[in-house]
Amino acid sequence: MRLQLMSWPEVETYLQRRTDIIIPIGSTEQHGPTGLLGTDAITAEAIAWKLGEAVGACVGPTLGVGMAHHHLAFAGTVSLRPSTLAAVVADVVASLHRHGFTHMLFVNGHGGNVATVNMAFQEIAAASSFGGGSVPPVCSIVNWWDGNRVKDLARTLYGDQDGSHGTASEISVTWAVHPDQVRRAEFGPAPAARPWTDAADFRRHFPDGRIGSNPGLSDPAHGAALIEAAVADLAERHAGFAARA
Repeated sequence: MRLQLMSWPEVETYLQRRTDIIIPIGSTEQHGPTGLLGTDAITAEAIAWKLGEAVGACVGPTLGVGMAHHHLAFAGTVSLRPSTLAAVVADVVASLHRHGFTHMLFVNGHGGNVATVNMAFQEIAAASSFGGGSVPPVCSIVNWWDGNRVKDLARTLYGDQDGSHGTASEISVTWAVHPDQVRRAEFGPAPAARPWTDAADFRRHFPDGRIGSNPGLSDPAHGAALIEAAVADLAERHAGFAARA
């Protein structure tokens, strides 16, 4: 069930039964020459919706703009500053907690969000520690691709060509969700991962936006299988998380 498709009395009824919620979080940023700008939000949202159906949990609104300033040298990227994203996450958590949600699992589609979102969670906990206020909500963020089923499947499908940005796997998932948006191309080797500083530095090291990936291997059928694997991985993670709610 999706929060945005519920009425407030339906939310109250849900909260009488359980107090956990799933929140998709992603980004709007470049994903190489054929990747959709909304890849990180599209993947997180699709998998979170399927996860919600699988475990019977409410799914909150997708946070579709993340911490992606390092991609701003590519047209179309929209980013929040780390401090802005942390404030947005804190306000979303506070809003939901006020209504009675106590356990919030953020399903993440963009690795660049993780440090900032975890910092927001620590600020929420610190406010309770220093202020001696009410018990803070239990919050966790998990990348949809981190489970063993997804890792094994991606390795089988793409070997060492999945990469770490503009990946064949994430683009396959977007094509499974939006089969009318398939964009095919042939790709040569992409630069391997290395540290970067700002947007200009990122563009200098990764000229077409890819990091170690070959999205020419992407396929909508792969995406459907990856979604199924991600939901199975995350359902196990959610079981332990929701058991405390």
